Amino acid sequence: MCVGVGTKVDPTLCRADRMVGQVLGSVGSLPDIFTELEISYFLLRRLLGVRTEGDKKGAKVQKLSKNEVLMVNIGSLSTGGRVTAVKADLAKISLTAPVCTEIGEKIALSRRVEKHWRLIGWGQIRKGVTIRAEV
Repeated sequence: MCVGVGTKVDPTLCRADRMVGQVLGSVGSLPDIFTELEISYFLLRRLLGVRTEGDKKGAKVQKLSKNEVLMVNIGSLSTGGRVTAVKADLAKISLTAPVCTEIGEKIALSRRVEKHWRLIGWGQIRKGVTIRAEV
C-alpha cells in the first residue's frame, strides 16, 4: 500500500512495494541521513529457529566480528551493513544504502545462517556519519 495518496507522487514509484522503508517529507523536516552508524547492541544468547545436532537448544550466537555483513532493520527499512569496528557492547556499521533515521532509534540485527537471515540481537543508534540530501 502506498502512502502517497493525496500527494503528487507518481503512482508508478509506489507499485510492487518499492517505497517500503522510504521516508517522504518536506525539505528540512526530516531526520538526518546516515551512511555509517555507531550503535550500542545486545546479542541474544541463542539463535532463534536453528538447532544444533543432538541438542534441543538453539545454536549460540557468536560475537560480532570486524568486516562481518549483517542485515540492519531500522523501522520498516531493511538494509545491509558491514561491521567496521567492535568494542565491548559498541559497534560501528557501514551501511550499504543511506538511511534517514534519528539518534536513539532502536534497530534489529540479523546474521546469515545456513542461507537464512536470523535475528541475533538488537541495538540503539548512538551517533553516525551523515550526508546532506541534494534538493
